[in-house]
Amino acid sequence: MHSRSALPRFTSLLLSLLPVFSSSSSLPQWILQRVPVVLPQTTEPRPAPHFLHPARLDVTSPCDPECHKRAPKRSYWDMMHILAYETLHSDGQLTETAVGIYGYNPNSNTIPAYSSGSGTAERSHVRRKRQIFGHDGRFSIAGQNFLLKYPFSVAVKLSTGCSGTLVGDRHVLTAAHCVHDGKNYVKGAQKLRVGFLKPKQRDSQPSSFSIPSNFTNHVEGGPAPYAPPTNDKMKFQWIRAKRTHVPKGWIKGNANDIGMDYDYALLELKKPHKRRHMKLGVSPPAQRLPGRRVHFSGFDNDRPGKLVYRFCRAGEETSDLLYQHCDAQPGASGSGVYARMWDGRHRRWERKVIGVFSGHQWVERQGASQEFNVAVRITPLKYAQICYWIKGNFVDCREG
Repeated sequence: MHSRSALPRFTSLLLSLLPVFSSSSSLPQWILQRVPVVLPQTTEPRPAPHFLHPARLDVTSPCDPECHKRAPKRSYWDMMHILAYETLHSDGQLTETAVGIYGYNPNSNTIPAYSSGSGTAERSHVRRKRQIFGHDGRFSIAGQNFLLKYPFSVAVKLSTGCSGTLVGDRHVLTAAHCVHDGKNYVKGAQKLRVGFLKPKQRDSQPSSFSIPSNFTNHVEGGPAPYAPPTNDKMKFQWIRAKRTHVPKGWIKGNANDIGMDYDYALLELKKPHKRRHMKLGVSPPAQRLPGRRVHFSGFDNDRPGKLVYRFCRAGEETSDLLYQHCDAQPGASGSGVYARMWDGRHRRWERKVIGVFSGHQWVERQGASQEFNVAVRITPLKYAQICYWIKGNFVDCREG
């Protein structure tokens, strides 16, 4: 139960966010841009996976942000190898697909549409502890009026223990480590299921608070800390995955290397989920995000059966990764990180998935442990690849 004492704090937060969205002179905008084309070339069978080890919901890496920034630029041929992908079929068969890349300039390390901004974030020198940074800023979403409402309704749970986000009529974006540990596919990946929260019974008590209709538009639905208790009981409806695509950039024989730049996977379900999904977007520089904030919802394992929402200020970034201190626990891995900006073409506000929450990362450097929460950014090339997996053609994937 939430106390009314939380209302002043939340009201203050709400008011602080309003100017970000109400200024007509400086609306944060999605900028459409031409993206490269990533096309499948040849597909060959591969030995069947073993499915021996359970999925690890935390990812460790010896490479911190400076290490990632110092990494040599990848050539065109490197990217062809990295964006080649494996497909795990529900019957246990495994295939590998080579790709061709068109319209890609390996010498450009910027996103052209956003190149006027440096995209450089200040680095935090504050010592952080564990996955909860100071006051726990997560909100458990209660009541089917919120749970079944967009954008919360796009969050799903994987049977391997992770979270995911609906990005197509039958497609779910998640983290690669939720299905593959870098060496082989994890236990349960062959019979992978995706869980959708469904109401078991309706509220028997009416809400005693009036929640404004534009509530989610200002704080992404940030669940009313003052929301009254409900009698809702939720359950999961499960749908089997038909195919799982994992980029070869993740499959390097060891999940603890720089391959976390490609910690994403796409699941194709056996049947449509019949819910609204969230569009993909190319990740803009953090400084271009409204209030420099990112948002995501997932199923943290310390709050079983509950959908947990959070938002926070984006921190340092590389071309492939976004570092932040959003409070999260294992289980939230694979959640879609999104932002809400103005779509000038359609004259409306639009939420788009701009990354995948990889999880809590420990980095050992000079005998000391540093900690980050890391999201994998959707770059133009990743957008082209994931969009093709969803659409099945490149014509619908030229603008991101």
